[in-house]
This record gives sequence, C-alpha cells and structure tokens, in this order.
Amino acid sequence: MTPMLYLHETQLDLHASAGAAHDCGDSLEAPIPLLVQRVSPRRRRQQRWRSRRSSCIAQRRAKQSGRPREAATWRLFRNCPPRAPPPAMAACLRSQSSRAWPALSRYCRRPPFRPPPLLLAKPPPGGLSAVHTSSAGLGSAMLPRSLVRGEGFVGGRWVKAAATFPVRDPATGAELAQVADCGLAEAQAAVRAAYEAGAAWSAASAKERGVLLRKWYSLMIENKDDLAKIITAENGKPLKEAQGEILYSASFLEWFAEEARRTYGDIIPSPAKDRRILVLKQPVGVAAIITPWNFPSAMITRKVGAALAAGCTVVVKPAEDTPLSALALAELANQAGIPAGVYNVIPCSRQQAAAVGELLCTDPLVAKISFTGSTATGKILLRHAAGTVKRVSMELGGHAPFIVFDSADVDKAVAGALASKYRNSGQTCVCTNRFLVQKGIHDAFVEKFAQAIKKELRVGNGFEEGTTQGPLINEKAVEKVEKHVDDAVSQGASIVTGGKRHSYGKNFFEPTLLSNVTTNMLCTQEETFGPLAPVIKFNTEEEALAIANSANVGLAGYFYSRDPAQIWRVAEHLEVGMVGINEGIVSSVECPFGGIKQSGLGREGSKYGIDEYLEIKYVCFGGLQ
Repeated sequence: MTPMLYLHETQLDLHASAGAAHDCGDSLEAPIPLLVQRVSPRRRRQQRWRSRRSSCIAQRRAKQSGRPREAATWRLFRNCPPRAPPPAMAACLRSQSSRAWPALSRYCRRPPFRPPPLLLAKPPPGGLSAVHTSSAGLGSAMLPRSLVRGEGFVGGRWVKAAATFPVRDPATGAELAQVADCGLAEAQAAVRAAYEAGAAWSAASAKERGVLLRKWYSLMIENKDDLAKIITAENGKPLKEAQGEILYSASFLEWFAEEARRTYGDIIPSPAKDRRILVLKQPVGVAAIITPWNFPSAMITRKVGAALAAGCTVVVKPAEDTPLSALALAELANQAGIPAGVYNVIPCSRQQAAAVGELLCTDPLVAKISFTGSTATGKILLRHAAGTVKRVSMELGGHAPFIVFDSADVDKAVAGALASKYRNSGQTCVCTNRFLVQKGIHDAFVEKFAQAIKKELRVGNGFEEGTTQGPLINEKAVEKVEKHVDDAVSQGASIVTGGKRHSYGKNFFEPTLLSNVTTNMLCTQEETFGPLAPVIKFNTEEEALAIANSANVGLAGYFYSRDPAQIWRVAEHLEVGMVGINEGIVSSVECPFGGIKQSGLGREGSKYGIDEYLEIKYVCFGGLQ
C-alpha cells in the first residue's frame, strides 16, 4: 500500500501560500523559509505503520457504511506524488474535495498523525532570504541571497576575514551588506591558490577552457535580472542601464570563449637548412585584476574573460564601493565549474586597498597586473610593479572632447551628446568632458541640447521606472562636480540648466549645461566624472584640434561632421585611442578598448585583448639534416 502523509489543513494552506509567494517573480519581498522539524527514522517507521493501520480501518468502515464519497477521500493522497511538497499536496486536495479532513476524522478510530508545528527559522547565511535596500517611493528592492555573498572567494572556497566593511546604496545610504575586509593574509592566500591552480588550467585545452567560459556566460544570461539589481543597488545606475551592462559584461565571456582557440602561433622560414623556427603563445601566469566601481561587472569580465581564455589564473580586487557584483560573478563561476583557484576574489575596504594593491604588484608569483581606474592610482601601481618587471595593462582616466563642426547634423549631434555625456550620470571614463562647438551652429546646438536635457533626463532612484540619472557614487563625487561648476561660474561661465544638487538626496546632482566656457576653467582641464557638460565655442578646425589635443590623456574622442575630407583629417589627427565619428558611444566587445598618452597601456576586448595575457616564445629546432 502506498504510504500516506497526514497534514493538518491549515498547515497545507500555510505551505501553499508561502510557496506561491516565494515563486512569484513580481513579489518585492520573499518570505522567511518555513522548515519542518526533522523526525527520527524510528519515529518515521512508527508513523508509517499507524498510517497504514488507520487507512485499512477507515476503508473497511467506509465500505460497510456505504459511503463511497467519503471513503474516496483517502484515495486523494494516493493520487499525489509520494514525496509531493505541501503546496502540491494542498492543490491536489483542493481540486478534488473541500471537505476531506472532516470526512477522514469521522472514520478514523484514532486521529491521524500530525507532524509537529512548522517552525519559523531564521534564514541561513547564503540561503533563500533577501537583502533589502530602501528605495524612495518603492518601499524596498529585493536582492537574491543566492548571489549576494559577503565572504571572499579563495581557492574555490568562501572565506571570512578578521573584519568586515559595509556596502551602501548610494541613493539612500542604506547598508546593503557586510563584506569581508580582506587584508594581506587573504591576498597572499589568493595569489598562492591562483599560482597552484595555474599549471592544470594552462594545461587544459583551449576548447575545454572555452566550454567553461561559455557555461559561465550562460549562467550570467540566466541570472541577468538579479545581477542587474545588484549593480543598481550598489552602484546606483538606473536598472535599465544595469541590465545593459550585464549583457555587455556577459558578452566578453562569450567572445573570449571563442577566442581561446585562436591564440595562433607562427612558423618562420629559417635562414639555415637544418633548422625550423616556431613561435608559440603561452599564458603569462597569475594575473592580478584591479577594477573600478562604475562598471562593477563589465570591467571584470573584460579582463578575466581574456585571462582565463589564455590559460591564466586571476585574483580580482574589486572596488570597495561595489564588491557584490564581483562576488556574484564568483558564485556563478563556481556553478559553471571553473576549477578552484582559477578565479579568486578578495574584497577589501578603502583602508586596506593600498596595502593589498601593493602586495599584488610586488608579489613575485604575480606575473601580470591589469588595472582600470584613475591615472594617479595607475602611476602608483606602475611604480610598485616595476620592482619585479611585471606585464602591465592600464586603462586610466579620460578627458574626452566632443567636437561639433558647422557641417554637422545638429539634431544627431545633440542625441549623440546626450548619450555620450549623461550615461551613468557622467561617471564613465569615455564620457565627454569637453564640448567644442563651431561658431556657426553654437547657439542652435546649446539651445537644442538644453531642451533635450530637460525633456529626456529624469533624476531618481535607479529602481524607479523612468529614471535616467541615478546618484553619484558618493558625496565626494558630488563635491567635485560642485567645485567645477562654481569655478566655471566664477570665471564667467553661464548656467543654461541645472547647476546644483538635486533635492532627491545628498548624492544626486542636476544634469548641468554650461555655456561661455573657456579653456582656463577647471572643468576643461581635468576630468569631472559627473553630469556636467561645458560648451566651448571655437572658430576653425585647427583651433578645435589644438584644444582637444592639449590634454595629457587620450582615451576617447568624438566629433560630428558631414564633410568627408574633414572626417579623415580630424580622425587621423585626434590624439586618442578611440574615435567616434557621428557616434556618441563606441564601446563594443569586438573592438579594441584603450587609450594613448597617460590614458593607459594595452588594449582590452576584441581579438587583441587576449594578447595582453600571452607571452611569445621563440623555438629554434636544429640538427634536422
């Protein structure tokens, strides 16, 4: 006879409603998990025996009394799967009889066994609970605990540190999580784990590495909505932008999963008859990856995807403001089957960052440093790395010019300017920092640009629908924008729109447009990294190029023109690593990303990105005659 389970109807309803709430994707708050108290094997056997005995008695009495309808109630349980969860059993009962329990209790000599009451359990760390962040006007935004981790990830294990530090929502200041504050000991352990895993990982075939990267990519796509929520919570950017970043981030894993098999060597014709000359490409070894907060997911995969495809192992030190995205990627890497020690993450506070960064740059087991951040910090890391002559990739600060010539389509230039300047509230390294507009169309451009800002941009919490401008990462960033605006106004600039903090909160600043700007003002001499658009009027092409090229950095540059000859001249003479012609956004996984001058060293993404993690080995094979 099929074993039968006795549950009180109220317990079935409680389970069913809890399960329904938990499975609902639209729910803003997940319930606390309900756990049934465990029963010993001996007690379970007793329960099973009593169940069978009660069943036999009830069926016999039902048959004798000629009450087939009520007797049929017993068969409801046998129609359910033997180990059906309470929600499924409740649904089965509701669909066949609403008076099951009164009928059953009438025919049983003894009441059926009822398990102990359900216990409310505190959600276990890393379990199915939720982390909540306050959102003005929204109540709360849910972050899944399955991806939100608070420990470091070293050697395939989640490790704690002696201390923790808080991660806060820049929109509200609310604490999102406490994260392990990894120090020198954890950093050394991560480097050692990466080094020890390196031999096996580099020995794996390129196809095997590509398959694992592809699995990682697939898991990112499956979890794209949850990953985007994590970015919005810790970074503040609008949810729609965060979703775009996740797709962009995952695309690097997909791209380098395919590029892993294309690290071709070479055969060189030998000058001697008895020799053959070969060129091999081999992984450099352990790579230390130091990433910024403005793209907390994409800046990791753009580096790690190339490193792992090449056969390197990595130690990632994410920005202290946004470590949750890096740890979520570690969870998915682990699920994808990336071997222990290949991908390690050591989050740390601002107080520990300098010491951990120095250790990564000086440890002899680390062969490669890849850093994205400010030029000032990059120079410090370069000095540290020089002691052991490490391979270095640097994607540093920008000061992008955006030139609009008289021949340009003004409407298209305005649309490009809006996208280039105000994405992520102006907090990207390729955001336009200086607008240079030729005299003939200057006034029309400024007028239309101001109208577009007022019409298209909406400041608010990133979780609110319709928000295009989230908060700046912290109050220090807001103070820098204020400083640049005040300096420009004091020297004669005019505020066309914006110009002050937004009433939404202390980390919010109004999208700002300045006219009558000169090259003596602070906003044209250093990167603002905020929602400030200063417009400089110029007369000739030569003047515009002189202003654009006067900076000591050269990451990206943009210009709008419909004159073919002018397009070729300006594209070739702009001193930047990336040029957008009649385009305001140039980033793409297929294209090499990087700058010249003090904007960095090396390239990321594209077919060239993997070369940053490969050494070229020349092999001379002699004595063949």
